[in-house]
Amino acid sequence: MMHIILGWLNRYRTSKETERLFESLLTLAWIVEAKDPYTGGHLWRVSQLANTVAHAEKWTNEDRAAVTLGGFLHDLGKVSVPDSVLCKSGPLTDEEFEVIKNHPNEGLYVLEGHPLTPIVKNAVGLHHERIDGNGYPNQLKGDDIPTDAKLIALCDAFDAMTSQRPYRNPIPKDSAIDIVEKNLGTQFDLKLGAKFVELAHAGSFDSIIAHSDEGIPLHHCPTCGPTIMQYRTDKVGQHLHCPICLQQAELIKEGGQYRLKPTGERLPEAKQRRRPDTALIRRIIYNTVRSIPTQSLIARAHQSS
Repeated sequence: MMHIILGWLNRYRTSKETERLFESLLTLAWIVEAKDPYTGGHLWRVSQLANTVAHAEKWTNEDRAAVTLGGFLHDLGKVSVPDSVLCKSGPLTDEEFEVIKNHPNEGLYVLEGHPLTPIVKNAVGLHHERIDGNGYPNQLKGDDIPTDAKLIALCDAFDAMTSQRPYRNPIPKDSAIDIVEKNLGTQFDLKLGAKFVELAHAGSFDSIIAHSDEGIPLHHCPTCGPTIMQYRTDKVGQHLHCPICLQQAELIKEGGQYRLKPTGERLPEAKQRRRPDTALIRRIIYNTVRSIPTQSLIARAHQSS
């Protein structure tokens, strides 16, 4: 199987062709994220949290690249989850929760046949498994869960806690750290979790929490919380909008800082979705895989599976 995949990748051996393959996946992931108005920047944050921990743990370049890309792609399967379930503000019914629980498998279906699947399949298919075996969809436990999936599970949960949700405001960083610490060895991997807690206390995640890009924090909607995303390419005077209440605000700059000035106007619902941030996607790809042969990443994925 390995030689078939490597032979396939020979058709994509130039850097530009490889970048297009990665871009096709990351753009799809971004479109999936846009389905849920409360998760703006979630993929970038999980990706960067995972990269930070992997770097601190001195993972190889290939392992760090794989988990960084996997962090951005882990929620691919939510493309199959109805908006009525994904964005529900109240408790899910048992049937709705079963739909949610299947999104890791749906993500693997989306990836099926893509030549880069081996690099990110653990992150996509196994990021809701738990060390104690009470996760989903496979109820794997302990060392049966690949290390990259363990790390994505931890980063995903931490970002969910520290982000705005339809049913609650963000949990303070220190409270989220305490929850992680209390669940080491049950929900989360003990070794990775200890390093995560250490980095979190040291402030290593402060530029990631509640941000949607490096140096760009989420803006606060007056009624919905930190839910408005600013792209690096957005210009002063441009109108941004809250993806939840659709109220528009003008991007202004004062004292060297960007902020939003409400316009009192509401964006028509038909225009609420923004284009994917292709500049961010390309920067992630460039920074992650610029010096790593794709074949090396594929080989790493097969060795760890």
